[in-house]
Amino acid sequence: MSDTVTTVRPVTAAARVTQTAEARTQQQDASPRPARPRDAFFDNAKYLAIVLVAVGHAWEPLREGSRAVTALYMLVYAFHMPAFIIVSGYFSRTFDGSPARLKRLLAGVVVPYVVFETAYTLFTRWTSQDPDRPVSLLDPLYLTWFLAALFVWRLTTPLWRLVRRPLPLALVVAMAATTAPSLGHDLDLQRTLQFLPYFVFGLLLRPEHFRLVRRRTVRILAVPVAGCALAVAYWAVPRMDYAWFFHADSAPELGVPLWYGPVMTLAAFGCSLVLVGCFLAWVPGRRTWFTALGAGTLSGYLLHGFVAQAATYWGWYEPAWVRGPVGAIAATVVAALVVTALCTPSVRRVFRCVTEPGMAWAFGDRRDRRAGARRAAP
Repeated sequence: MSDTVTTVRPVTAAARVTQTAEARTQQQDASPRPARPRDAFFDNAKYLAIVLVAVGHAWEPLREGSRAVTALYMLVYAFHMPAFIIVSGYFSRTFDGSPARLKRLLAGVVVPYVVFETAYTLFTRWTSQDPDRPVSLLDPLYLTWFLAALFVWRLTTPLWRLVRRPLPLALVVAMAATTAPSLGHDLDLQRTLQFLPYFVFGLLLRPEHFRLVRRRTVRILAVPVAGCALAVAYWAVPRMDYAWFFHADSAPELGVPLWYGPVMTLAAFGCSLVLVGCFLAWVPGRRTWFTALGAGTLSGYLLHGFVAQAATYWGWYEPAWVRGPVGAIAATVVAALVVTALCTPSVRRVFRCVTEPGMAWAFGDRRDRRAGARRAAP
């Protein structure tokens, strides 16, 4: 019978350090990472922008016969969607086309687009606005154009981060789009391309740029600039087609010479950036009572359109007093209250299954499914 000798090797200091580091790394990997705190400034900006979107829709039936309402409508449309798109571009900087980012894009943009494009089509049929309209995912209806455009913009983000002069190139694309009525309505490509420079501009921004427009000097200067913009809008009502700020049609479709398109693209881009700067200068950077609502702007955006369309269908704008100043103020207040309610956490939770679906069942890791299948096999 032989004795078994066990040799114990001494653990060196370097080995102890290595083992400790490995254990610490494993512990960090196992523990959940804390969520990055939300920036109150951007939540405030998104909420205020979505309120302006809803108010603009409430003003649409009141434009006829009111130069003041039309001027306000023109002013708001000159910057509210550009502001929303610039912020969307800013938060799309990290999109690299990785599987994780693509999953979020499909769940957060494509699924809501399919659901609400179908819902708005059926609602339009029910209200007899277009009873024969087919359900088509290629022709965005009403508000859903933004989701289709955001899908295209975000998919092309790696390209814009690759080229040397992304903003001039995006402006050239937008200018060329205004000369091409043949683009058609597939995915609302005309509007997608014309709004593209704002998204690319957002991609190029950094936190210090937003701090720049929030300086006290800029906030003070924004007051006379916005006042002059409103005066110019009032002057331009009978002289200019505000459809240029919709960015939905080409120059021939608006009945103007072809060269108007590129010129108006540059002019509108410059005006919109100035007004977006004024808007962001006034957005509070601290937490306010509406900061938490900034996380629910997608549900507010997608849901308030049903109320806006129903208001017209049910004749809310038919009484004579609604066409006066009191009616315009009432419509503004009601629109702001409705969209605020639709951005609340309770409403967001109810509609999360279609506005922010998890989709884990559709995006499970293939290797995990194979391992599960092997474990389930006899």
